[in-house]
Amino acid sequence: MSTQAPSYELAGVVAAEAAFLRRYPGFDPDGAFARLRRTEYGRLDRTGHVYLDYTGGGLHADGQIEAHAALLHNRVLGNPHSNNPASLASSQLVEQARQAVCDFLRAPREEYLCVFTANASAALRLVGEAYPFAPGGRFALTVDNHNSVNGIREFARRRGARVCYVPVTAPELRVDRAAMSSVLRAGVPAGHPGARNLLAFPAQSNFSGVQHDLGLVAEAHQAGWDVLLDAAAYAPTNPVDIGAIAPDFAAFSFYKITGYPTGAGCLLIRRDRAALLDRPWFAGGTVTIASVRGDGYYLEPGEAAFEDGTVDYLNLPAVTAGLRHIQRVGQAAIQHRVHSLTGWLLDALTGLRHASGRPLAEILGPASTWQRGGTITFRLRDPDGITIDDRLIEELAGQAGISLRTGCFCNPGAGEVALGLTACQLRPWFGRDQPVTEAELRDGMRAQYGVLPSATRISVGVASNFADVYRFMCFIQRFAGRRTANSLAAGAGHPWHPAGHRPAVPEPV
Repeated sequence: MSTQAPSYELAGVVAAEAAFLRRYPGFDPDGAFARLRRTEYGRLDRTGHVYLDYTGGGLHADGQIEAHAALLHNRVLGNPHSNNPASLASSQLVEQARQAVCDFLRAPREEYLCVFTANASAALRLVGEAYPFAPGGRFALTVDNHNSVNGIREFARRRGARVCYVPVTAPELRVDRAAMSSVLRAGVPAGHPGARNLLAFPAQSNFSGVQHDLGLVAEAHQAGWDVLLDAAAYAPTNPVDIGAIAPDFAAFSFYKITGYPTGAGCLLIRRDRAALLDRPWFAGGTVTIASVRGDGYYLEPGEAAFEDGTVDYLNLPAVTAGLRHIQRVGQAAIQHRVHSLTGWLLDALTGLRHASGRPLAEILGPASTWQRGGTITFRLRDPDGITIDDRLIEELAGQAGISLRTGCFCNPGAGEVALGLTACQLRPWFGRDQPVTEAELRDGMRAQYGVLPSATRISVGVASNFADVYRFMCFIQRFAGRRTANSLAAGAGHPWHPAGHRPAVPEPV
């Protein structure tokens, strides 16, 4: 199937975009983003690709690759754990990247360590394995969390700390603030003066796009808790001011912000909290000296104590180039652009109806742009109210040249609340002798309860334009009036297949 938009879509987008710009006059008033799309992200239009998975990973600009290639072409760089010229050159570039990160995130160097990791997951694991969980202490986390945060509960449990999930409430999937306050008040350990409490939550949900109240950091501090902030989904499309938010620990992945390089993230650690983290091992690069016969070691001061082995010194300069690119574009401008496209998408999706008047799409999370980002998760229902399999949506979207995401997005808690899945339904699937696959869980839950435990997610970012979201809506509109197929092998001749149905995308009110 061709990935080029059909002619009727190309004709309709002009009028639809004019209406969109009347509603959002500040979307691109001087054409800067249109030029950016042509000059830095032109491969999207050359290939007819609609990319709507920015929460999964950002897109790099052409200039980032050119700047990085030029640096590698012209510099001699070596392992920084030495004092030879090549090593010193690498060390200088690594420190420049560290400063660029702190500047971008407004994290004062005198207050925060910037520890480079492989990604946000590695940053979160570092906290989990080194935090002083102990009997009498607590680890609290919101039900809405990435699995890389959920995994920290295993460290806490093994060391005897109590694990507590703070609920989120449907349909908007926001934190239950009364429950949160209750958990924080109960966190002061009684009879365990050495125990500590850690709260972890995402600044923005990677499932629903909800932006959780960053004021939780101050509330937790007042109650005597340390705070771990997962900012991986928030930072790509929102200005971040770590100095003002003041978390004890914050995790980021750079490919989500800049698209390139992959395999680079960071953990920001408040300097006055660094001594809390007791690493269970040491590695090359983390120590000043170590001895086998002397049976001892001393950790490096500062960031090096937490960076295992040799940092990715050839790719970290690309982080600097990528962050500078985003700064030139303007974080506030990106935020406004994402907000506008998200508002149009939410109105268009909720406006879709079958002939009977039954909604086609159900938004899982906020249906407005208030305190939310550019991530939208939804499920489609056929005219009989039956959920359309998201795997089929993904397959057909791929044939149409649209990249989106399906599943639970490594955030089972938010998905379980959004889809109404209960503990009684889910617990029998865990603790078995043989692991259960995702397909087995999906098929079993659908057969037993009529519930499909997954959804479809789209997300917009720096290179998104109106034509992208309009073309996506034309694709989704084709599902109206089509009953659910029983097989993923619904070819173009299948009566349910949406191909050939000319959409009439509703004008949002």
